[in-house]
Amino acid sequence: MFLVLKYRILHKYLSTRILELKIFVNVLYKNKGKLYLRRLNYFLMKMNKFLILVVLVVLAWSCKNDDNDNKVDPPRLLSEVAIEDDAEIVEYLKTHFYNYEEFNDKPEGFDYQVKIGVIEGDNANKTSLFDSPELKSKIIKVSSDDFNLPGNEIDIEHTLYYIVANKGDGNQGVQPRATDSTFVTYEGRRLDNTIFDSADAAVWFDMVSSVRGFSSGVAGLKAGGEVEENGDGTFTILDPGVGILFMPSGLGYFFDRNPGATYAPLVFTVNLFRVEESDHDRDGVPTWNEDISKDGNPRNDDTDKDGRPDYLDTDDDGDFAPTNEEIRNEAGEVTSPDSYPGTENGGTADYLNPDVN
Repeated sequence: MFLVLKYRILHKYLSTRILELKIFVNVLYKNKGKLYLRRLNYFLMKMNKFLILVVLVVLAWSCKNDDNDNKVDPPRLLSEVAIEDDAEIVEYLKTHFYNYEEFNDKPEGFDYQVKIGVIEGDNANKTSLFDSPELKSKIIKVSSDDFNLPGNEIDIEHTLYYIVANKGDGNQGVQPRATDSTFVTYEGRRLDNTIFDSADAAVWFDMVSSVRGFSSGVAGLKAGGEVEENGDGTFTILDPGVGILFMPSGLGYFFDRNPGATYAPLVFTVNLFRVEESDHDRDGVPTWNEDISKDGNPRNDDTDKDGRPDYLDTDDDGDFAPTNEEIRNEAGEVTSPDSYPGTENGGTADYLNPDVN
């Protein structure tokens, strides 16, 4: 069908050009005799057929090449890519450093921006990211269903590495959950230093909609503290949490080309200013409490198996009684997560129990 469409478009274009040439010749040679014009028209008709043949040959060759160029390989195995990504990340950590000296002894007017460089030349004696005392790691399990992949890979372990360059305000700073909304600036790079995403001005960011490595890494920071007005209508949030996240592609975009390449390990630098608890479906149950499996991923929790995860479902247990009603006490007040009706003596909350409505 695509070949036919290409042919029709080119044939129409060439036919139009030939018709214009005929008209031009008729005008130019209108006094030169009919026999000449008949021979010229005969020549143009032959030329038209020849061009059609050429177009068909070119299109057939082009489509064959397009088919080869657009051939999509099936997604690779999570377990296979995770090993390769980890090796690449460790190599990166061993050969790069960040401006830890500035974070340890903040100069006047310090902008709390992470700068990563290569250990070489004048920086040959810098402490590598790998040897940084601030480097931490956590294991996050990923399954093929998380990316709608074929096969049945379950709970494949991926290592997220992260550095807390600045802890954030120890008194006022709130530590986010992987389900909260955060006010952040960030920059995302591939290991080859190519920037694929950034927010230089702070934005509210829904952690659930982000990739697993980002939400899990930011959850290790604390938000900033006091707000200082700058006198020009802007303000500064003091002492933000600052982190560097190093994630394998299984905690990022995996085979998606969103970062500009498939199976790309990523580096994110993040400044965390504020945190707000989220309730995505506004049913009165905070999203963190709808992460039943407590794995930091509420998207895989669906109590009533209706295809909508609990954090987006206003009737979590499918008993036709709205969740917002089932979490109220006898006085009609919405209760706190640790005292939902039904949880007495370790029982199941009414809003998760289809036998109670």
